[in-house]
Amino acid sequence: QVQLVESGGGLVQAGGSLRLSCAASGVIFSINVMGWYRQAPGKQRELVADITSGGRTNYADSVKGRFTISRDNAKNTVYLQMNNLNPEDTAVYYCNLHITPTYYLGEYDYWGQGTQVTVSS
Repeated sequence: QVQLVESGGGLVQAGGSLRLSCAASGVIFSINVMGWYRQAPGKQRELVADITSGGRTNYADSVKGRFTISRDNAKNTVYLQMNNLNPEDTAVYYCNLHITPTYYLGEYDYWGQGTQVTVSS
């Protein structure tokens, strides 16, 4: 069984920074894409950034130049460094990992529990 644990959310003033972490544990053979999504009140969940096992990154236009996604494969952990935050970044942030639990199984989507990020103006 695989579990994801997120940490790092909180309240910050506009212009501030936060770093989110998402660590996977359990039976894991490999992790392909690791990503971060967010959902603001009344809005659909949207992709913030993702990173492939080879290190290729992809960002939403709204966060380019401000957010950086990275991963530590030895720790099965993905990070999201968020700089120059603004109130529009306020949302619940979820990590999403594409995990193959064992070599003879396919790839499955796993989601973190979500962490609240609130940016005050």
